[in-house]
Amino acid sequence: MNSHRISIQTSDFDLSVEIAALRAADKRVGAVCSFIGTVRDRNDGDLISALELEHYPGMTERAIEAMIDEAHRRFDILDARVIHRVGRLLPLDQIMMVAVTSVNRGQSFQACEFLMDYLKTQAPFWKKETTPEGERWVDARVSDDAALAKWGIHASNA
Repeated sequence: MNSHRISIQTSDFDLSVEIAALRAADKRVGAVCSFIGTVRDRNDGDLISALELEHYPGMTERAIEAMIDEAHRRFDILDARVIHRVGRLLPLDQIMMVAVTSVNRGQSFQACEFLMDYLKTQAPFWKKETTPEGERWVDARVSDDAALAKWGIHASNA
């Protein structure tokens, strides 16, 4: 496993630091595409005061590593980095980051979107929201499964 490509962590991250590290010493990089996901204060119309994320150490990293390997097979990219936070997060907190480098922008954009669609449905994370009515586990959305299907992959949780 290439550990510099994946971090599962409780601490926050700095996008500029992560991109600088991803680009370092590779003069071929002509494009960097990144995505940051943040915790919203609403889900399906309900107020959310906190989000708790859990994962299985080792299993989660292996699953994401396989996703990055698949992105390398599908797209002409140079490198990729995924950071996903776990633990208790509040609205506006950064929850995850995907960054992809390539020679040209098109491949970075496509690979970044592919990784996001894959992560949203297939990464082994469990999310529990805190609402005014109490806590509830979050299921994958049908729209997330449809986004993954456009890449020819069918969600195993559907």
